[in-house]
Amino acid sequence: MLDLRRLRLLRELQIRGTLSGVAAALNQSPSSVSQQLAQLEREVGVALLRKSGRRVVLTAQAELLVEHVSAVLERLELAESELSASFSTATGTVRLAVFQSAALALLPHALSILAREHPSLRVEVTQREPESALYDTWASDFDLVVAEQYPGHAAPHHQGLDRVHLTGDRISLAVARGSTITSLANAARTPWVMEPRGAASRHWAEQACRQAGFEPDVRFETADLQAHIRFVESGNAVALLPDLVWTARDITATLIPLADAPRRTIFTAVRRATVRSPGVIACRDALQRTAAQLSP
Repeated sequence: MLDLRRLRLLRELQIRGTLSGVAAALNQSPSSVSQQLAQLEREVGVALLRKSGRRVVLTAQAELLVEHVSAVLERLELAESELSASFSTATGTVRLAVFQSAALALLPHALSILAREHPSLRVEVTQREPESALYDTWASDFDLVVAEQYPGHAAPHHQGLDRVHLTGDRISLAVARGSTITSLANAARTPWVMEPRGAASRHWAEQACRQAGFEPDVRFETADLQAHIRFVESGNAVALLPDLVWTARDITATLIPLADAPRRTIFTAVRRATVRSPGVIACRDALQRTAAQLSP
């Protein structure tokens, strides 16, 4: 009988890519991980790893094993979820990943709902960009992710994740009050603040500017949308901002509608095996109720 704990190490290596990554994810030492994988090779009687430069990669036989291991682990997680669902009380811990503007707009009220209605449930929150958070949720680092999708820019899809629409918000051109800018095309010669390259919002914003006939002069880069607001309201830059950033705060800039009225989509995603977990259901419900009350 093969040892499931050692088989899981093989799957983690496929996900993390390095022995040190597996060790960090499972709170073990790299030498311990290496020894256990060597023991697994002896048990199955075939080579499971081969060297590729300074790294090790899975052999074809290891990839075959990982397919079965993934199915077994998913089934076990489903069994745990259904067992939890047989109880009416949400308990335990839910690990939640969320991007900044959603964290500021949604989480305070949602967490208050959970504290009041599910006092035995512990929610641990980590701010993470949606692209990496979706992958990390698929890899079981998180139980629930709040992610975003910009118009014409599909968020990554990972097999086994269940997505549910949460809300959507309009994207507008934000300029300082008193500015003479009246349209996106008018902002061609103005300094811009945008998120760093690689973010979906950055790609979308650059494309919007190019479709308006210019290349944006991006002088300021930050993933902090609160900083975007400060650059805009002080007159040092303009930005394309979603309405959610203004939730529970005064609008301190002039918001100019864009021609095609673009909207960002916000959704939650969990592993399908945990959809019926009471903790996940409670968190999704609290987020949905909070989103329904939003009035930026």
